[in-house]
Amino acid sequence: MTIIFSLLAALFIAPSCGSSGQQKENAPISAPIETCATDTIITDTAVIYSEVVDKKNCFILISKPEYRLYVCEVVDGDTVRRVHYPVCVALNKGQKQKKGDMRTPECTPDNPFVITEIVDASNWHHDFGDGRGSILSYGNWFMRLKTPGFTGIGIHGSTNNESSVPGRGSEGCIRLRNNDLDDLKENYAFVGMRVVILPDVE
Repeated sequence: MTIIFSLLAALFIAPSCGSSGQQKENAPISAPIETCATDTIITDTAVIYSEVVDKKNCFILISKPEYRLYVCEVVDGDTVRRVHYPVCVALNKGQKQKKGDMRTPECTPDNPFVITEIVDASNWHHDFGDGRGSILSYGNWFMRLKTPGFTGIGIHGSTNNESSVPGRGSEGCIRLRNNDLDDLKENYAFVGMRVVILPDVE
């Protein structure tokens, strides 16, 4: 059954930067962002809705129930969806409580996570304990998130795990298909970008 819910994003403030690099007056997200939440995993591909006006006015909205990452932009006080990508979130539902609980952390618009660094992860390996040993796992990039209380959470690729996207299967991070991760990094993401992760719907 599909559940429609709205994110009242007026609480969330997105920074805007001018040519001088100094922050301008904050632009509030005043329009609700409507998403459809479903527990049914469907085949999904990236969709571009419209062109970005100013990348520095963009933020990321991740819907765990939809298995989607949205890039949204604040334009004249309104929130506009620019693109979405399918994602794989953690194996277990719910708010992350401790290391190793296989849950993706959640946050609110008034207290978002932030991308603190974007690093080359093309040679990073990981052992998932599934018998494959230490394998390439992260795609070309790891976008590290500042998630108070937890470390090691980020947005990354799905090398050797592409079939898991969209769906559930990560240990806590947000996993994209490698090509989508490259597109996100090239066209939208930046250090300091705010990230809102919506909760699961029970």
